Amino acid sequence: MFTSEMISSFNELETSLYNYIIKNADKVIYMRIRDLADETHVSTSTILRFCRKLNCEGFSEFKVKLKLYLDKTKESQVKSSQYSLSEFMERTLKGNFETVIKDAASLIVKSDNVIFIGTGSSGILAEYGARYFSSLGKFSMYVKDPYIPIHANYLHNSTTIALSVSGENSFTISHLNQLKQKGSNIISITNNKHSPIAKMADINISYYVTEEWYKTSNITTQIPVVYILEETAREVHKLSEN
Repeated sequence: MFTSEMISSFNELETSLYNYIIKNADKVIYMRIRDLADETHVSTSTILRFCRKLNCEGFSEFKVKLKLYLDKTKESQVKSSQYSLSEFMERTLKGNFETVIKDAASLIVKSDNVIFIGTGSSGILAEYGARYFSSLGKFSMYVKDPYIPIHANYLHNSTTIALSVSGENSFTISHLNQLKQKGSNIISITNNKHSPIAKMADINISYYVTEEWYKTSNITTQIPVVYILEETAREVHKLSEN
């Protein structure tokens, strides 16, 4: 509701008003404009000017938007990881999941270079994936800097494995676009096969679990991703041995 651009546009009185509202939001949504003016020692015209900067026509509209914002950011109940695991098994493992993993492994085993990319929790698992693949004999590396120079000679006969829950991360899309243009094969591991990253990939492995948020953090389970990484690495190892 309060963007950085909006906050930077506040003058001294408006900043004081903003600080009071943030600390007392649950109370402000039930106040009259005169009550808020008395509490914050500003004029009602200052409050109305503050509301207009937030794209609200008046104080009443501001209170409605503030209540909606509070409702949206209230703590939601965190589900058990057992629920997420059973959901993954019911929705995904009963399909042609193993076939897709074998197709991905066949592509990887033929590649000279394997690159993992991802950000946030997906980045942590991308690093884990690179280590796990390397431990099973397929040397891989994790690249976390989206601005790293990419040279085509290194990407000859390479496969990039991109991890993203939403499949919409802008840094990963930008990085993936560069790698794809340089000729790298693309495997994506996402929660949705219709996402941009999934559509950019030669092979997409989707795991379909319900996205879960806690306040502003995406806490969608990564259990399926660990399974996919380990199962694919083991399949690559088996194909290499054969």
